Amino acid sequence: MSRSRALPLAVFTALIVLVQLATGLADKGQYLTQLTMAAYYALPILGLTLLMGYAGQISIGHAGFFAIGGYVSGFLTTFNLTELSSRWWVRAAARLHLLAAGQDAFASQTLVVRAWPACIAALLITIVVAYLIGKPVLRLKGHFLAMATLGFGTIVYRLVLGTSALGAADGISDVPAFHLLPGLDVSGKSALRISNYYVAWGLVLVTVILLGNLIHSRIGRAMRAIHGAEEAATASGIDTQDTKLKMFVLSAVLAALGGVFLTHYNGGIGPSEASIMKSVRMVAIVAIGGMANLWGALIMGVALNFLSMRGSFGSYDDAVFGVILLLIMLLSPQGLLRADLARRLVRMVSRRPKEPVT
Repeated sequence: MSRSRALPLAVFTALIVLVQLATGLADKGQYLTQLTMAAYYALPILGLTLLMGYAGQISIGHAGFFAIGGYVSGFLTTFNLTELSSRWWVRAAARLHLLAAGQDAFASQTLVVRAWPACIAALLITIVVAYLIGKPVLRLKGHFLAMATLGFGTIVYRLVLGTSALGAADGISDVPAFHLLPGLDVSGKSALRISNYYVAWGLVLVTVILLGNLIHSRIGRAMRAIHGAEEAATASGIDTQDTKLKMFVLSAVLAALGGVFLTHYNGGIGPSEASIMKSVRMVAIVAIGGMANLWGALIMGVALNFLSMRGSFGSYDDAVFGVILLLIMLLSPQGLLRADLARRLVRMVSRRPKEPVT
């Protein structure tokens, strides 16, 4: 990894630690809760940055993938299979240690899917859905593509809102903690606030590293060629449809992963996570941070989502994001933290001073 890529990672890692220490010294530990949630919301934003900024494909339905991840994992880890325990597939799952037995609040026996297999199932379902949606939709361009993804997001929202098995308007509640490792759980309990903070931001940093490596690989060069001139990229031998589909599926998986972790952290999920305004927020944040700038999108995503969860925008929360998107498109289409600006700053910081001539 080059120095220009390692420096932002080191600075951001140090900043994560400093923020946790500062909140502890100031007795503002509750801020870590919002920052942890902002980290999980950052995952679909990073995926959208890859899709929009590098592959040049817009999506106004990524909140749908976020909701698919959360709802699938939430449903599997709360649906009681006790009455179905005699079925062969339930017995097989139990023998494979995919199920967990316990008791609910009324001391009744429960048998549910463990968090790890539920998470894997959520990601696999997301991959299938993203592939089936992306295969035909990504042949469209411009506003036709935007409208198609908007339609997908609307379908997901109406499905989760109207399905009684998914809690309808109330959503899914009492989702158990995600047991990542022995002694390490993803849960909203205040006693686990610090460990959950580092789990969330560790996941974000790993995602940034992997996406950074992807962007600087052969696939990344193919994405930039497609973004610049798709016809020329096709003429040069790049399989543009396959590349766009892979990036669409990858961005959908990141959105679903954020949904899974946030659902277990909050202990539930509601239909609002699949709303169109959630997708518009994600697009707005990517536009503000710079279409082809992972760090810009991450920083603006954390800042705006944190302020939103702190109630800084009041009842005008959705309107603020809409106005921000409108202003950015009019005044700074490349974003406030555009990629070339970030590169220049990194180059200035990492530049070695010239030795004096003797």
